[in-house]
Amino acid sequence: MMSQIPIDLKSVKKEDLDKEILRVGMIAELDAINLYEQMAVLTENENIRKVLINIAKEEKTHMGEFQALLLQLDKEQAGELEKGKKEVEELTE
Repeated sequence: MMSQIPIDLKSVKKEDLDKEILRVGMIAELDAINLYEQMAVLTENENIRKVLINIAKEEKTHMGEFQALLLQLDKEQAGELEKGKKEVEELTE
């Protein structure tokens, strides 16, 4: 994503805007996690690797914050997330 909003937020209905903002935030955090973890694998400098991994971990926390807010606002999303979790549990037991 690299600092570019993937959708036109101006075209989103007012009642859906906050949910879409949170989803864009989640996309940005996932993008950052992937970037930092990929760079950590590439560097040979252990100090840089440690810092990148630590920053990626912080981004995972941010991802959780956005997700928690989204699940408060979007009950359908919350229900589907639970269904997905149960399906994985059933498939992997």
